[in-house]
Amino acid sequence: MKLNELMKGYEPKESYEGWVTNDDYVFAIDTAPGAATPTEKGDYAVVEMGIAGLDAQLNPVTQDKQYIRSGQSTTKTGTQRSFAVTGDRYASDEAQDFCLSHKMKYGTGNGVITNYVYFNILNGKGEEGQCSIIVNSDGSGNAGESSAIDIEFRKIGANPKEYTYNAPTTPLEAPPEAEAQQASVKAARSASTASK
Repeated sequence: MKLNELMKGYEPKESYEGWVTNDDYVFAIDTAPGAATPTEKGDYAVVEMGIAGLDAQLNPVTQDKQYIRSGQSTTKTGTQRSFAVTGDRYASDEAQDFCLSHKMKYGTGNGVITNYVYFNILNGKGEEGQCSIIVNSDGSGNAGESSAIDIEFRKIGANPKEYTYNAPTTPLEAPPEAEAQQASVKAARSASTASK
């Protein structure tokens, strides 16, 4: 499912106040990161079909040091954003098929990097960035059970940027009265031209 298709049923409100569940977060990825034309975010594939768990972690990086007469001190030196996705295999889902393709399972370096957006569906606020796709399992389980998958997405490069989802704008249609007025003006001009 494309991001724009999912969001047709939602209208994020920046001023939303209230409880949030894990179902209220959207994680979508670019399935054509190497294309000549950058993929519109609305065309990113939503990671949701067959997914039971989306575990978003910030993984802070710290350094501990002992200072004279100050004792132990901790300095935060970075943040390693990651997403752990678990669930059941659903063939022909765009996001799953992309992540579990031969290229992604065995790829390295730039070959497994893609773009992502992650945001709250209630207020539209979140982040955008790049991540490496790491497939831990492309199918596991016992006889008769669903085939379980386990995929990690780990930040690469610069820290993610703030992102706010904005619904795509559609061209405004002229109201019927305006169309009728334009038609009568055209007709009058045609009649005036014909009479000359």
